[in-house]
Amino acid sequence: MCAQAQAQAADSSQYEEQEQVIDKVEVFKIKGRNKRGHKILRIIGKSFPGRCASVETVKKYLEEKVYPKLEKKPFSVVYVHTGVQRSENFPGISALRSIYDGIPMEVKDNLQTVYFVHPDLQARLFFATFGRFLFTGGLYGKLKYVARLDLLWEHVRRNEIEIPEYVNDHDEDLEYRPMMDYGLESDHPRVYGIGGAPAVDSPVSMYSMRCIS
Repeated sequence: MCAQAQAQAADSSQYEEQEQVIDKVEVFKIKGRNKRGHKILRIIGKSFPGRCASVETVKKYLEEKVYPKLEKKPFSVVYVHTGVQRSENFPGISALRSIYDGIPMEVKDNLQTVYFVHPDLQARLFFATFGRFLFTGGLYGKLKYVARLDLLWEHVRRNEIEIPEYVNDHDEDLEYRPMMDYGLESDHPRVYGIGGAPAVDSPVSMYSMRCIS
């Protein structure tokens, strides 16, 4: 009995620590509305502690702190993919499926749209390959890729949602370097010449395939 109690206490302590991490980095935040008046659940992919928060912790966190705030009403998700690193933020396919399976049916039904901001080539390929198998119940059909923030503001009330500054910076980079959308260009700073055109002799203007290798 003592050993069992100690194990339960350890599990509780571990959950609390991981919960504090999720709270601190603000992975999940309900704030703002889209132009149809639905609440927005903002998810910042780069902040997701994929290597230090267990699947069960994430599921419990959502059950206790996120789903109740949605108030059983229609809502949409703004998922920001900017800066996501697979080694740091991606919990794995089985973990994603487990988290998705843990979402109550009522919440799934109330989800109207998932705005996927700044999708890269890897993300597009992943969802094209596994999306329909991983996310049943029509979620895949609710996914909308949003390549630029200006396109997001056509659907979401701009002044009601917080977007990290690095996301805005990346969005500006994409205006000058659109091939970054497809993982075909280096993400190193580029040297710009007169009129904002890239300098021809700049070594960092070369394309790179490292993003999809």
